[in-house]
Amino acid sequence: MVRTRKFQMRSHPSRSKVRRVRGRRDSQASAPAPTASDTPEELGPQPLSKREAQARDRAAAKAKRALIQYTVGAIIFSGLVALLVGIFLEPKLGVGALVALLCLTLSFKYPRQAIFAFIIYLPFSGTVTYALGGSSILQLAKDAIYIPALIGVFQFCQRKRQPFILPNSIKAPLAILLTISVMTLLFVNGPQQLASGGSEKPILMGILGLKILLGYLPLIPCIYYLIRNREDLYFLLRVQVVLVIACCALGLLQYLMLKTGQCQGTTGTGEQLFKASLDARCFVGGSLLYSPEHGQIRLPGTFVAPWQWGWFLISSGFFGFGTAFSDRSPFWRLIGLISLVSVAVLAVVSGQRIALIMVPITVVGLLILTGQVANLKRFIPVGIGLGFILTVLMIRNPAIVNERIASFQARWEASPPHEFVMQQLQWAMENQEGILGRGLGRGTNAARIFGETSLIETYHSKLLFEIGPLGILAVLGLYTVLTIATFKAYRSIKDPNLRGYAASMWVFVLFISYFPYYYPLDVDPVNVYYWLAAGITLKLPEIDKQERIRQRLEALAQKRKLSPRELKQLQAQVTAGDFG
Repeated sequence: MVRTRKFQMRSHPSRSKVRRVRGRRDSQASAPAPTASDTPEELGPQPLSKREAQARDRAAAKAKRALIQYTVGAIIFSGLVALLVGIFLEPKLGVGALVALLCLTLSFKYPRQAIFAFIIYLPFSGTVTYALGGSSILQLAKDAIYIPALIGVFQFCQRKRQPFILPNSIKAPLAILLTISVMTLLFVNGPQQLASGGSEKPILMGILGLKILLGYLPLIPCIYYLIRNREDLYFLLRVQVVLVIACCALGLLQYLMLKTGQCQGTTGTGEQLFKASLDARCFVGGSLLYSPEHGQIRLPGTFVAPWQWGWFLISSGFFGFGTAFSDRSPFWRLIGLISLVSVAVLAVVSGQRIALIMVPITVVGLLILTGQVANLKRFIPVGIGLGFILTVLMIRNPAIVNERIASFQARWEASPPHEFVMQQLQWAMENQEGILGRGLGRGTNAARIFGETSLIETYHSKLLFEIGPLGILAVLGLYTVLTIATFKAYRSIKDPNLRGYAASMWVFVLFISYFPYYYPLDVDPVNVYYWLAAGITLKLPEIDKQERIRQRLEALAQKRKLSPRELKQLQAQVTAGDFG
């Protein structure tokens, strides 16, 4: 009897335990499961067991040792090579070799950091190039950062089975364009190589032309995988507006040094007073034109040439607008406003006529196309603040403003843009040969080191001249599909701040894809910023989804604690999408 009672006393707790386990399983089954798109780092730090903490510390120590060993080895190897180059050739070339080798080795090992370094270095590349002697090789220095990082991202995609071509919709038009480009390289540039007798290098010209046409398209997956969450996104966009302010400050200092006589400016006679030259270089950047007595001011800012600086200012207006209206922090919205003011001021003092007219047009267009003009909570402080500051500056400097406006009017009257575009298009139609054009690189200014090129000052005319009617249709098809994909991504976003950023980036992609004047997609920095903006826009829907799931999980966490198994699944899903 005692044994039976004892047995019953033991059996009751087990039955109650089964009931508790079943009840807990039922409650877990009825609760919504975490989704793959969420990141645990957005949910706040989770407690680790002692064993997990020790494993994490060991992994961190091992990674630190590997970093130190690899970096020290890269520095020693690069230093030895640079020393030999400096001794037997030239000290400046030795410095260049040191920097190039370090960039190559470290960028391949750490692609995330390399992509950030690439974006930061880009607006200062012209200044660095001419500070080290102005060699044409140094103008490709940024690719020593970009290409190894690109290889690292490609290997990550292969290892994690992630798509490398993004978005999926561009695969077909990209394949068509690549087919036409390779055919042009083989059947147009190839015969030219055979007929040149060694005086030209049309094959190398074609390879460089293809690199300029599509070389930075892989920035889309690089940026897509670089941005892991909301913090990465805001960091990237805030870095961009800080770069804009820094470059504008250096450009303004350049102007003041020329105005006060600390730099000599343009000297000479006749046509020399109306052309930009490296002899007049001042403080930062490359060639400039400063002849105020003849109404000629074309400053390069931090870039190689004045026209690159003008397009940097135009591009920066889109990034500054996004931060000024869409950043979640009032402080950073103020920084965005300062960047917009800086861009507007430098568009005037730098003498960039296209920036002078396009910066205000693009800002007004952004207000309308992004819907910010109806967002009174953001529009009133930012819009009125921007208008007030610019009005005060115009009132205090009427002579400079009137001089720039008069210069723009004179240029318009001498060569109206619409007539100029039609003239260039007509010339390209008359001079291009066959359905594959005159050959890749034949209209690309940077390819002139490999042979004779034609100066064509509008982008679509250049494409028609180089790769023929089929080629220009393929390029426009690629840009159109990308524009539609970024528009769909922008329209799918619910969060108002992220939606504002996406709208700014989509308008930039739309604007550059079809802008007929000049050739911004052929030169820095637009040939980088175009694909950068596309990558940001395509990533934003996933960030938006993460935000919505985070909010739902925070609400869920108030009701019950997430199980270790759920947290482990979330961690595995996030680390699967990280690289370097």
